[in-house]
Amino acid sequence: MAFAMVTTAVRQTPTIDEPVYVGAAVEYVREHRLRHNPEHPPLGKLVIGAGAVLADPRAGTGFTGDQGRLGRHLLYESGNDPWRLMLWARLPVIALTLLFGLVVFAFARELAGRYAALAALALYCFSPDVIAHGSLATLDVPAAGFVLTSVWLTWRARVRPRTYVPLAGAALGAALATKMSALPAVPVVMALAAVSVWRASSAGRRLGRAVAAAAMVAVAAVAVVWAVYLMVDPRLRWDPEQPVPVVRGLRGLLVHLLPFPEAYRDGMRMQFALENRPWQGFLFGRLYDGSLWYYLPAALLVKTPLGMLALWAAGAAAAVAIRRLRPAAPYVLAAPVVLLAAAMQGARDFGTRYAVFLPLFLAVAAGCVTALRRRWASAGAALLVAFTAVSSLRTFPYYLPYSNEAFGGPGRTREWLHDSNVDWGQDLGRLAERLRERYPGERVWLVYKGSGVPAFYGIEACDPRRVPLREVRGLLVVSDSAAAKATGRLAGLIGGSRPVDHVGHSITVYRR
Repeated sequence: MAFAMVTTAVRQTPTIDEPVYVGAAVEYVREHRLRHNPEHPPLGKLVIGAGAVLADPRAGTGFTGDQGRLGRHLLYESGNDPWRLMLWARLPVIALTLLFGLVVFAFARELAGRYAALAALALYCFSPDVIAHGSLATLDVPAAGFVLTSVWLTWRARVRPRTYVPLAGAALGAALATKMSALPAVPVVMALAAVSVWRASSAGRRLGRAVAAAAMVAVAAVAVVWAVYLMVDPRLRWDPEQPVPVVRGLRGLLVHLLPFPEAYRDGMRMQFALENRPWQGFLFGRLYDGSLWYYLPAALLVKTPLGMLALWAAGAAAAVAIRRLRPAAPYVLAAPVVLLAAAMQGARDFGTRYAVFLPLFLAVAAGCVTALRRRWASAGAALLVAFTAVSSLRTFPYYLPYSNEAFGGPGRTREWLHDSNVDWGQDLGRLAERLRERYPGERVWLVYKGSGVPAFYGIEACDPRRVPLREVRGLLVVSDSAAAKATGRLAGLIGGSRPVDHVGHSITVYRR
């Protein structure tokens, strides 16, 4: 897994979100001010920044542009090497992803033994989604991993509540300080902590200790969030570079009552404003406005290895059906169910990264299959793990556009999904190499969806949408996410061209 993630990190150019996070991360670490990217809390960016500053990037202080401009300025306009800087920014996330694998292993071993732990760890390590997003300087895998860690610690609190309840709260706080989408997990972790302490206490003190445990989790989580903001700026100066929207009604009241720093609450207001925007989605070849409640389950069906899907279902059933595992079922299943239900209500149908917690939790559940006292169960689990491994290895090194064999593999993902499921701007460097090797000297027209700067990689191209149609001759290069949503002029350009090449399963080269 480490080899796959590092190899992927070395070859991929910045994805759409990464420059924003890296720019804000360097700003947090060097200037100690909370200004850019307030819609996400600082902890994940501090992790990214810990690696980025080791690359000793050159950047002027007091940058006044927006967060997207900040990232481009740092990577492409300050004399830095974006390849080197991005690798250093990604390495801490890779290390954290590997550590979460040890949590998966330990959790499954405590539930069902060492064979369950090995099966769970194998599923985790071969998960294309975890490899893809764990090798990027983004926040999805860190947030999911911290939630998993907090739930695992609540399970351990059944034996040593005084030690593990505060630690569970701290891990939950780390998740909240990384991404606000972890907020729906708060009542789940509080309830699990209360259940653990209830079972660990004597009859006369159960209720009081259970309530105290839930409260301790909440207090520890809030304390961690405050501590993270104070790490960035001990004076908690809050100077947003963009207007903060007003959120009214019940949502506005809830945000106002949250016991978090003002910067956190304003970040939530910005997230609610993003949810109110008119977004477009793409699913199974259909372009649509708004969101579909079933988008994430459908996307997971495409982007999860078939063997893994089977083991997820079997593991969840085993956790509920086997008597000795039944007490663990809420710990393994409640948090992912609640988080998935919350994610399905979102307005942005952009990718399975919004549900990347599922490969973590359900890997632990899948290990429970080995607890069945049947030889066929262990043999079947081993075969399904091997099937998953083969499917994952076959997609190397193109993990971001992975889709399983039932949907044609990574070469056909663009027919079913778009955005971070297949094309997130990661293959600009590969495109530059392909153009130099196969199409030297040809006229290039480019529609690129991403945060990279084509000219930096030696791509001399024009936008075909800005000139008369008759002038667009030569190579038409289109990001698959842009092609999926093409209408009007771009759709006509693609329709009048023939595909001649594909780059990284995310960019198509046409000839006109």
